[in-house]
Amino acid sequence: MATGASANMWRRWLRPEAYPIFATTGVAVGICVMQLVRNITTNPEVRVTKENRAAGVLDNHAEGERYSRHGFRKFIDGRSREIMPALNSFFTDPPKY
Repeated sequence: MATGASANMWRRWLRPEAYPIFATTGVAVGICVMQLVRNITTNPEVRVTKENRAAGVLDNHAEGERYSRHGFRKFIDGRSREIMPALNSFFTDPPKY
């Protein structure tokens, strides 16, 4: 009986229509895991080992700057905050004839 119920469950959930929700959920979980690992390994305020926790509060501003100015933030600095700047300028600044 368990085999029939298990097969029925797989038929219900593993349909091609459900693949996009599985993919988006997988991407979201991946982003969460990536951020968790980044915070545990590189955040200057997170101390996992006992020796680091015993150090107390450190005023190491260079380490905090390295953490906050990560590669993606450096990549987007100086760029337009618009998603489609060409399309936005087309509609906001129409050509004058």
